[in-house]
This record gives sequence, structure tokens and C-alpha cells, in this order.
Amino acid sequence: MIESEDIRVSAKAIIVIDNKLLAAKKEDDNGFFYTIPGGGQDHSENLEQALIRECREEIAVEVKMKRLLFIRDYIGANHEFPEHAARRVHHLEIIFEAEIINGTPKNGSEPDNGQISVEWLPLDELDRFRLYPKALIKHLKYFNDIKEGIYLGDVN
Repeated sequence: MIESEDIRVSAKAIIVIDNKLLAAKKEDDNGFFYTIPGGGQDHSENLEQALIRECREEIAVEVKMKRLLFIRDYIGANHEFPEHAARRVHHLEIIFEAEIINGTPKNGSEPDNGQISVEWLPLDELDRFRLYPKALIKHLKYFNDIKEGIYLGDVN
């Protein structure tokens, strides 16, 4: 459990094949939504190890870390989820491009909370989906043009 004053650091994966983004499909009271795979870094684990472990657990694939794409702060009090503000959630996400080196994406042995399935979303249609973080959508449309890591700021 995240303590109220902790900043949670996580490694996230952007996996794109044939101009489609691999995403975990979830559902809440407002319908379906999507997130990118990855999660919290464990103590004594580097970001690459965290990324590899999280992808294995959530989407049942082995990945190779490639380049840094984005850094994102998420300070719950500044966004639309009141439960995050009440718990004083603060996440720092380091988002990497990753390549699948083994396996076929599906729900892994420890899927993310509420994860229903794994789906491929066309990059040129991302506006049609509730993808979190939302700030990724405008950048991923031009995925191949990203030359260096982008700090997204405190965004949802």
C-alpha cells in the first residue's frame, strides 16, 4: 500500500507494432478505458528490471527496453479522481518504448487491477478511446517522429 506522503515511481511501456499501441483494457462506471502496461518500481530494482517484470506480470510478454519517450508527474489532487486526492497520490512515471522479444500479449499472471484484456489500438484513432494518460494521445499520433524524451508535466 502506498503511504500518503510517498511518491511512487513506475516504469511504463509504449509498445507499437504496425502503427498500433498495445494497451490494457479496463472498465469503470463510465465504461471501457485503456492504460499502457507497467507499474511501480520495487525497492532495489532498477527501472529496466521494473519494466520487464511489470510487462511479464500484466501482459505475459518479455520485453526489451528501448528509448526513453516520456516522463509524467501525476498529482492526484490536481485531477478529476477525488479518491486520488484524498489518498494524496503522487506518481512519477518513466515511459519507455519497449519491444516484445518473446510471447504473445494477453492477460498475464498478475494483470493490473480491473484489467479485462489486452488490445491493439490504432495510433491514428487514439482520440476514439479513453486512454490514460490522456496527454499521450497527441504525442503518439507522431510516434515515429519523437526524437528525445518529453516531460509531459502533471497531466492525466
